[in-house]
Amino acid sequence: MKEDLYNVPAFAGLDCHRTELTVKKSRFITSVFHVSTGDEAKAAIDYVCREFSDARHNCFAYNAGKPGSTAVCGCSDDGEPHGTAGRPMLNVVLHSDVGELCVVVTRYFGGILLGTGGLVKAYQDSVKLALEDLPLTVRMIPAFITACFEHRYITVFLRLLPNFRAEIIDSNFADKAFYHVRLPQSEVENFHQKLIEMTKGQVDFAEVKN
Repeated sequence: MKEDLYNVPAFAGLDCHRTELTVKKSRFITSVFHVSTGDEAKAAIDYVCREFSDARHNCFAYNAGKPGSTAVCGCSDDGEPHGTAGRPMLNVVLHSDVGELCVVVTRYFGGILLGTGGLVKAYQDSVKLALEDLPLTVRMIPAFITACFEHRYITVFLRLLPNFRAEIIDSNFADKAFYHVRLPQSEVENFHQKLIEMTKGQVDFAEVKN
């Protein structure tokens, strides 16, 4: 997969994917959410904590960015022995090929102690199980550009767009044709070069914020 495309959960808001694992009579219920900010992760965690308020532990790990990113991530053992839940879960999350996800593992204690190693394995296995059949979709890292050129190049310009996975956000046609376009970040340079060739250098081109 290209570097500007990555997998994310194929749902949004407080919709979640849920699996369950039983280890020595302890129930581990895993809820996976699609989150793109720290606030969204917090909302998802709070939602599970309210739903399973009677559980002994609601441990979590999240990465709100692209796969492997640590820019917006976090984890918690939520009362389990230090380092036995949140961090092991986060390691699985960060080493998966899925971004923008929050995982909450709810544990109902079954009366049998698992030990430190047993807890680490149980929490990691719970996350791995949830990721096995997680519904996914592809997210694009976009760039936004403006292009301005003579009207006679409009037809050939429109034909270029599908080749670069580009779509028009806005346009107007005064003295020249003006387009505001969204396309994958990795296509910007090649798209620019093609526009220069197409217009024989008669194009004003800029990458802008959304």
